[in-house]
Amino acid sequence: MNFTGRVALVTGAAQGIGRDCALALAEAGTDVALGNRQLQKLAGVCREIESLGRRSLVLVLDVADVESVKAAVAKTLEAFGRIDILVNNAGITRDNLAMRMRPQEWEEVLATNLEGAFHCIKAVLPGMVKQRYGRIVNIVSVVAQVGNTGQANYIASKAGLIGLTKAIATEVASRNITVNAVSPGFIDTAMTQALPQSVRDRILSLAPLGRMGTGREVAYGVRFLASDEASYITGHVLNVNGGMFMG
Repeated sequence: MNFTGRVALVTGAAQGIGRDCALALAEAGTDVALGNRQLQKLAGVCREIESLGRRSLVLVLDVADVESVKAAVAKTLEAFGRIDILVNNAGITRDNLAMRMRPQEWEEVLATNLEGAFHCIKAVLPGMVKQRYGRIVNIVSVVAQVGNTGQANYIASKAGLIGLTKAIATEVASRNITVNAVSPGFIDTAMTQALPQSVRDRILSLAPLGRMGTGREVAYGVRFLASDEASYITGHVLNVNGGMFMG
């Protein structure tokens, strides 16, 4: 895959899947704008991208804040002149049983995971429509497809993002813009490493491949959907879950 001349904006790029997506795209020739709420956490990723000979830009970005999104997109366009690829990876959890969930826990997760992705899509679309080219990849989750206890807010946000993926894909297909989603399963990240071993063992028992996935494996799926090789794929959910959900 050759992404030379392409520019990507990756949200939640400081660590985990977002970092791996940014690096995988840079390795294929993409210049990458890195968005995160805390700027200092992006410095290491920026250096890694520049060591690959690609340009990088760090951005303070809170996807739940419309003005923050607009500013980040404007700065990216000012620096690079275009945005070809958007990876909506930024996300949070506020787990709790539904009957105990506080309104704030529900609202914060929906505001970041679903509304934040919409804000980013809306901000990049005018440029993509004008250049008649774009690749949007949304990071969802296997739990949006199978359910999970204590995550009603997170699951609703990710299931909503699957619906948003299909809706926007339909709206912009005539402009040579594809919109797809990648649905990770149990991935080895800082978040999952903090889980008790008993919980990790229970989740692993649900994956036929019998192991956790890596952020790199998710990133390769994202990179494929962002490539010209995937130009006839849109509105699709690519499962990267070790077989936890086959649908």
